[in-house]
Amino acid sequence: MKAAFLDYATLGAGDLEPTLLQAALPSIRLYGDSPADTLDERLRDLEVVIVNKIVLDERLLERAPRLRLVCVSATGTDNVALATARGRGIAVTNVTDYCVPSVTQHVFALVLSLTQRLREYHALLAEGAWQRSESFCLLDHPFHELAGRTFGIVGLGALGRGVARVAQAFGMTVLAAQRPYREDHPVEPGPADADGVRRISFRGLLARAHVVSLHCPLTAETRRLIDARAFSLMRHDALLINTARGALVDPAALLQALHEGRIAGAGVDVLEREPPPAGEPLLAAALPNLVVTPHMAWAARESRQRLLDEVARNVGAFLSGERRNRVD
Repeated sequence: MKAAFLDYATLGAGDLEPTLLQAALPSIRLYGDSPADTLDERLRDLEVVIVNKIVLDERLLERAPRLRLVCVSATGTDNVALATARGRGIAVTNVTDYCVPSVTQHVFALVLSLTQRLREYHALLAEGAWQRSESFCLLDHPFHELAGRTFGIVGLGALGRGVARVAQAFGMTVLAAQRPYREDHPVEPGPADADGVRRISFRGLLARAHVVSLHCPLTAETRRLIDARAFSLMRHDALLINTARGALVDPAALLQALHEGRIAGAGVDVLEREPPPAGEPLLAAALPNLVVTPHMAWAARESRQRLLDEVARNVGAFLSGERRNRVD
């Protein structure tokens, strides 16, 4: 069976072991990347194709007459023309929940970096402030314990619940936003669920949470959900954490909120455009209360290996006539 992974390098594949995938597809070709002008030729004879970020639009799918299976090595499938695939009898699979541990630890890496004021203290050490100090420690930048504070989650799926468990381990109260997010609901939190998480209106969450962490998909409902109005509702000592999708947040409103002290800080792992263009405002801002990381929250080595192995299992299930992680 002819098969190819068209953008294998997007998994940082140099440290991964493709044994399971090669066992399922012995003749698979692992292309690091597939420029647009190579796609027609590479897809022409393929029966199985694996992609991460490459877009398989209607035109490309129609020019792949032998294609039977598309495996997306990610959760989101918006890079595949699903209606066209369905019409041509092409199965499409994805992988969910593979990066919960990786994203969870990255969320708290951002939270703790901002809470402990690590960048500010690193700057003091770099300029020799500790050596000049008359005291055994530096306390120039006050910081606070997480225990007793409120952690707000927007999007209580597997990722949101993974983050909730760690927040509770820090002694935080966890609230989750009710849907639909853009409509008003009663502000008081509801009863706790089996995991100890209480639901509250989105506006109520913004008003109460010391940390607001985004874990919802990007949809028409959630695009720029965090805008100037949202920032006006947040606590002045709140942190915003976004490891979900860049377009959930209005970047101009975020920068204004940080400059004006409407919130205490933000940790951002995703931008609206990736890779970002030259002069991207969030990268150029150089604010001590803004930490930006390069869409890496999902990508611990174990997470990427888990993803690759799950793709292999999806292939094996398909070849055995089973429906596994099918999105069509």
